[in-house]
Amino acid sequence: MTLLVVATGNPGKLREMQEYLTGLDWELTLKPDELEIEETGETFSENACLKASQVAIATGEWAIADDSGLEVDALDGAPGVYSARYGKTDKERIERLLFELGNELNRQAQFVCAIALARPDGSIAAQAEGKCQGEIIHAPRGSGGFGYDPIFYVPAGQKTFAEMTAQMKRSLSHRGMAIKAIIPQLKKVRNNEL
Repeated sequence: MTLLVVATGNPGKLREMQEYLTGLDWELTLKPDELEIEETGETFSENACLKASQVAIATGEWAIADDSGLEVDALDGAPGVYSARYGKTDKERIERLLFELGNELNRQAQFVCAIALARPDGSIAAQAEGKCQGEIIHAPRGSGGFGYDPIFYVPAGQKTFAEMTAQMKRSLSHRGMAIKAIIPQLKKVRNNEL
């Protein structure tokens, strides 16, 4: 089994990644706590590559990283790569977004996730992106999930992310789509084809 360092300090994200990659013969582990990567990229893809590459170099192991966020059409794609920095707490981020949207009729939005796999030398072996289309509702609904989940309504599931079961969210989410897209490349790596 090959070690794969997940470039996050979040155990929840590690568990989620393990669920997606079950049966692929990778042993997943969290990045070392002391290893902090500053997200200086201008796109989700740049940030994912940056994190995967730096963690791979620092650990000498294969590394996988993702970067994701919310893009709201009426706000010209904001908060985008600044989604996590749009406020100090989830509540503040949601309040700011709803305030900035106000009574705007166009509430179309999408969650985007870019994912990158880096070789132990830091070179990028594979990349993928996933998107989930939805809309921003006027008030939070549901108690699950995190971040903007309570105000992100997904027509395909007829619920907000916060109202969905974990399984339903995985099947529709931007992260789920990105991981599904990178799985064939992870299999190639295991077969020494990348």
